[in-house]
Amino acid sequence: MPALNRVQLIGRLGKDPESKYTPTGKKVTHFSLAVSNRWKDKNGETKESTEWVNIEAWERLGEVCQEYLKKGSLVFLEGRLKTDKYEDNGETKYFTKVVIQSLEFLDKRPAEEPARVTMEEDMGQYGE
Repeated sequence: MPALNRVQLIGRLGKDPESKYTPTGKKVTHFSLAVSNRWKDKNGETKESTEWVNIEAWERLGEVCQEYLKKGSLVFLEGRLKTDKYEDNGETKYFTKVVIQSLEFLDKRPAEEPARVTMEEDMGQYGE
């Protein structure tokens, strides 16, 4: 049976996107996304919780993020989960991020539709 690794999120950027280059010269952009969930408790009070998700965008899609997004921007994105690890004082630590493959800007300007950007390339080659 084939595996499915697909994530869809709507949220607001927690900080401006930051770009850097890998040792092989590929551009990668990172930002955090706040995804909120609202519900009413048994007393009818509205409650909210927010999850912070690490986002990674490669090459041209990352350039679009860097150019057009800023802290507070509302976006819909699709991608896949990827877990990385690193060493911290001799201890191995793990963190999960979403490597995006498409992005839709949801902040509307008057008389405009949201813009959508899709990365057509196989993102499996990235994430070094």
